[in-house]
Formats: sequence, structure tokens, C-alpha cells
Amino acid sequence: MNGFDLIDLPGINVSRETVEMLKTYEQLVRKWNPTINLASKQSMAELWSRHIVDSAQIFPHIPEASKLCLDVGSGGGFPGIVLATISTALSQDRQFILVESDQRKATFLRQVIRSLKLKAEVRSDRIEALDKIGADFFTARALAPLSKLLVFAQQHLNPQGISIFPKGENHLEEIREAQKLFRFDYQLIQSVTDPKSAILKIHGIENV
Repeated sequence: MNGFDLIDLPGINVSRETVEMLKTYEQLVRKWNPTINLASKQSMAELWSRHIVDSAQIFPHIPEASKLCLDVGSGGGFPGIVLATISTALSQDRQFILVESDQRKATFLRQVIRSLKLKAEVRSDRIEALDKIGADFFTARALAPLSKLLVFAQQHLNPQGISIFPKGENHLEEIREAQKLFRFDYQLIQSVTDPKSAILKIHGIENV
């Protein structure tokens, strides 16, 4: 598994069955990727660690009480499909909404959801076009700068909701830019897959 085993990730104790479900998902990504470009060719060689494990590390930081979870710009399902798969065993009453405006990618996501029997649905619209969702948890990976993501979070989170965003090595700069527009509390968690990257856990978003 390219040096990573989900069972060894801090805060995640998944069953072998869940790992097998994620392997099935990995196979589906590899099957569909040449047609609809779910992940870059360069990253496909490290699909398990770079996308699946990188997405899975978010799971321990989702509050247990978060029942309605929103993943925007889901693309190939990172992190939404991965989180929904782990939740199947560990948080069985959790529901996911995956927002993906690309119709081909949305079709792929629906196929994965059916294949793995996940508690998830796909909205094939742009996030700007959706009615307020009132989610408990909001995430997005490689979609937009933090300042833009906080606009979406304000629109679609309930007042007590939290956001978790994986960010690359420019995460501190993104925080500074976002603080020009918003006040928010955040926790900075170092990524387990890239020492230069971080996971931002954010709540209490208010306009400046």
C-alpha cells in the first residue's frame, strides 16, 4: 500500500472489510481514470497514499456528532467517498452529500456509491446554485483558496458546524488572506502524508 496502511493511521481503527472496500474504490478509480481524468497521471502511481490515505486522515477530526456531511468539488471522491466508506463501519448514521458539477464525474461517484452501498448522494450542480444545506461538517480538497471555501462554509454549515480542509505548503498564507475577510477559530494539524501540508479545522466563521 505504498508504505501506508489505513489501520495504522492515528485515530482510525478500521476493519479489514473497510480496507477491502477502499481497495475496490481504488480499482474503480483506476478503471475510470483514463476516460474521465479523476486524478492526474503523475499521482496515479501513488493513488493509495496520495489520495486515499490523504483523505482518510481527515476522519478522526470529524466530530462524532456530525451526521450530515458535505463534500464540495468531490471530483473522483477525495475525500467524500473515502470518508463515507470509513463511516459505514464507524459512524453508521452519518450521511454524506457530494457536490460535483462535472456530469461524468458525478456519474462515477454514483456508481461507487451503489457498488459500496454507501450512505451518500451526489448533487451534480455548482455549489453556488444549491439551496442552504445546513450541514454539520463541510470539507473540500484542492478546490479553492481558503477565503472562497469559507464563503461556501458560511452558506451551507449550521451555526455549530465545523469545516476541515486539507491544504498544501501555502496554508499559512491562505489563513492570513482569509483573515482579511473573516474571523474564525482554527486548529492546524500536520498532514501525515506530507510534512509541508496541513489540515485546517475551522469553526466560528464570522465576517470581518
